[in-house]
Amino acid sequence: MSETANDADFLLSSRGRSEELGAWVMAVAFGRDGHGCAFSLGDGTLRLASTEDEWRRVEAHDGAALSLVPDAENGFLSGGDDGRFLRVTAAGEISELADFGTMKWVEHLASHPSGLRAASVGKVVHLFGRDGAKLKALVHPSTVGGVAFDAKGKRVAAGHYNGASVWFVNSKEDKPRVLPWKGSHQQVLFSPDGTHVVTTMQENALHGWRLTDQQDMRMSGYPAKVKSFSFTAKGRWLATAGADCVVLWPFFAGGPMGKPPVELAGGDSIVCTQVACHPQHEVVAAGFQDGLVLMAEIGSGKIVPVAAPGRGAVSALAWNPSGTRLAFGTETGFAGVVDLSKR
Repeated sequence: MSETANDADFLLSSRGRSEELGAWVMAVAFGRDGHGCAFSLGDGTLRLASTEDEWRRVEAHDGAALSLVPDAENGFLSGGDDGRFLRVTAAGEISELADFGTMKWVEHLASHPSGLRAASVGKVVHLFGRDGAKLKALVHPSTVGGVAFDAKGKRVAAGHYNGASVWFVNSKEDKPRVLPWKGSHQQVLFSPDGTHVVTTMQENALHGWRLTDQQDMRMSGYPAKVKSFSFTAKGRWLATAGADCVVLWPFFAGGPMGKPPVELAGGDSIVCTQVACHPQHEVVAAGFQDGLVLMAEIGSGKIVPVAAPGRGAVSALAWNPSGTRLAFGTETGFAGVVDLSKR
């Protein structure tokens, strides 16, 4: 990673584009083609961002846009507290995949390059195919706190109260493998190799399971709730927010059980709120409570600032698939996209 000027806004000002969007940035995602970028906002709108043209405003939801992920090819999936599950093209065209009713929240979404889509509404994860047809509804014992596909798209996991459930998508008999642990489990991730499932918890902790023997892994000691976590591309490290640094748990050589985490980019007592691992290299982007955005190289510990503090807590962070562009948004509605391929 190259050195930059002392100005913490150097990359944003020299290689990026930013806008004041006027509402809390709930999520950000790049299309799978790597070009389109979308921000979902607390006022129900989306912004389709470009580094050259005007950012397009899309009126998506009557309420808040709660969730946003890339669709199978290009375009995006959006869920709102108006009960609507939408597909939005890179040009801003909207089609409705489902309407669950005005009293239902489409709170968590997941997608897979195969065309599979998952939307959680209350206790139910609804699965849809590439053609938009509903495949099945998977019912959980309590409200779903997060949903994720594994890398092959064969399994879908959901976090809920007292554990997580793992389902085989194509199983004729829908019986989940239940991973128990007391407490409220929220966001959920598979490790890239599919051998582990990890959840964030209502407490200031993470919990994980090794699927071969269902060995529990408790990752605790955070001063704040962990709102964001991300595996590195090869799954060697799990980067997490929730402390005044980026906390990295080792998932190699038998870890993380019995091994201390590595800490990066700490020392100023400002809580890290968002993390996103680079899709190819062992580099993690991080956003903090004061608005600072930076990149950290795991091996060397080198830190490169992306955007200066002072624009609100970072609430969304994402890389494009090739790792050449980084996008972020804050609770005050500031958003930026930086093109790291520019020279």
